[in-house]
Amino acid sequence: MTSLADLRKSYERAELSEDASHADPLRQFEQWLQEAISSEVPEPNAMTLATVASDLRPSTRVVLIKGFDERGITWFTNYESRKGHELAGNPYAALQFHWVELERVVRIEGQVEKVSDMESDEYFHSRPLDSRIGAWASPQSQVISGRSVLVANAARYGAKFLLQPPRPPHWGGYRLQPDSWQFWQGRKSRLHDRLRYTLTPGKSWLRERLAP
Repeated sequence: MTSLADLRKSYERAELSEDASHADPLRQFEQWLQEAISSEVPEPNAMTLATVASDLRPSTRVVLIKGFDERGITWFTNYESRKGHELAGNPYAALQFHWVELERVVRIEGQVEKVSDMESDEYFHSRPLDSRIGAWASPQSQVISGRSVLVANAARYGAKFLLQPPRPPHWGGYRLQPDSWQFWQGRKSRLHDRLRYTLTPGKSWLRERLAP
């Protein structure tokens, strides 16, 4: 077995300078996300979501970004899941994108709120039928006796709703409103580029370079 201590990689694909980066972190994120999509990296829309429970235990999971604009970063999930309960008790969270092939990481922190019912309805009804039934069939994060529970639930709700399942009341969107962004670009000799954007009281963005 290869020693983990011996696993190393030299990062030499690109650089990130203050002059070449956008003053607005949302525009920088838009550029990098589009480059990740254009480069056909695996699941460029996958992001790690970190939340903290009331007992201060952190937890992470991978979710998929479904939209972004000046209001923040949006994803959809079960409100009764572990992340849903943790966000209800502590609305602050962090997101991370890791595009390994491009040697890039984006970290985003901020406060989370639910999106409107209209936004949740619109996205829910754009999903494939199986996914809409799945939102009813899976009691996310709850203990179940086996996969047969999910299969039986899917069959039951499929028969009940046919081709028109409504959005479950426990399912919808969240939006993280960023107050901090970090953009990391791998560089040679571990002298990586790392830019942080912090939202000021005046609602402008302060851009600073951090040591890697």
